Amino acid sequence: MIEIDGMMGEGGGQVLRSSLSLSLLTGQPVRLTRIRAGRAKPGLGFQHRMAVEAAARISGAQVEGARIGSQELYFSPGAIVPGNYHFDIGTAGATALVLQTVLLPLALASGSSQLHITGGTHVAWSPCYHYLDWHWRPLLGRLGVVFELDMDMAGFYPQGGGVVRAVLPGDARLKGLDLRERGRLLRVRGLSAVANLAEEIGIRQRNQALRQLRELGCEIDIVLAQLPAHSRGTVLVLLAEFEHSQACFFALGARGKRAERVADEAAGELQKFLATDGAVDRWLADQLLLPLACAGQPSALRTSEVTLHLLTNADVVRQFLPMEITLTGALGEPATVRLVPG
Repeated sequence: MIEIDGMMGEGGGQVLRSSLSLSLLTGQPVRLTRIRAGRAKPGLGFQHRMAVEAAARISGAQVEGARIGSQELYFSPGAIVPGNYHFDIGTAGATALVLQTVLLPLALASGSSQLHITGGTHVAWSPCYHYLDWHWRPLLGRLGVVFELDMDMAGFYPQGGGVVRAVLPGDARLKGLDLRERGRLLRVRGLSAVANLAEEIGIRQRNQALRQLRELGCEIDIVLAQLPAHSRGTVLVLLAEFEHSQACFFALGARGKRAERVADEAAGELQKFLATDGAVDRWLADQLLLPLACAGQPSALRTSEVTLHLLTNADVVRQFLPMEITLTGALGEPATVRLVPG
C-alpha cells in the first residue's frame, strides 16, 4: 500500500486527486493522512469528497474516511468500469477537478464512457471550462487521449449549478510528447463572456484586453458571449497559438471588480508568459505531468514557471510509478521538465 502525507508539497487537494488517479491507474491501494491539514478548513471539502466518490464509483473501490472534514482516507480500487456516470458536487465546487481525477483512468479503460458533472465551471482556484476545452483537451489529444467536452450550463460562485459533459471513447494509447519549443506567435483568440449581466461588461472586458495586447503584432480575435447560468458571473479567456504549442489564461469577475481589471489580469498573465521561453503555461505543465508519466515513454516540456503544484505532482507520481522526473529550473523560474521511464 502507498502511504501519502497530505501535507507534502503544496499540501492541498491536488495531493488527494493525483493519488486517487494514480491508484486507479496502477491498481495500488493508497492511504492518505493529514489531508489539507494546513488549510483554513482542513480535510475533505465537498469537491474533494466528490472526487473520492467518483473514483470509487468507476472502480468499485473500498473506501474509508470519505466524509466532509476527514483528514485520513483509505482507498483500494477495483477494476475500472466504463459507463455513464453523473456526479453532482452539490455546491460551486470545481467540476474541472472532479473531471481531472477520473478522466485518464476512464480514457484508458476498454470501453466508452460518458460523464455528467454538476457544480462550478468558472470558479476560483481551478481551471475554468474554457481552459479545459480550448487548451487541456487539445493537448491531451496530442498525447493520445481524445475525448469530447461540452458545457450545458455555466456555474459561477456561489450558486454553482453548472453542467459539464465528457464523452470518452476509451482504449486510449498514450505516447510521449516533446514540447520544448513554442515557435512563433501566430494569433490570439479569446472569449469575453457574461452570465445574467449587461453585455456592456463583456464589451468593456474585450476592449481593455485589446488595448493591452495591441503591441503583440499578430491577429487578435476576442468574441462576446452570453453564457446560460443560474448565477451572475463574467470571464475573459485568452488563448495564444504558436507554431508548435499554445498557452491559455483567464480571469474571473467578482462583485465590485471592474471589467477592466478582469481584462488586465488575463492579459497580464499572457504578457508575463510571453516574456519567458516557455512552450506551455505553468498550469498546463502540472496537468500534463501525470498522463505523460503514464505513457511509459520519454517526454520533455518547457514550462514558463515551476510551481509548487508541479513539484508536488512530481513527488506523488514518483510514489506510484518508476519514473525519473527532472527539472532544470527552481521554483518560480522557467524550466525544462524531463520524464524518463525507470
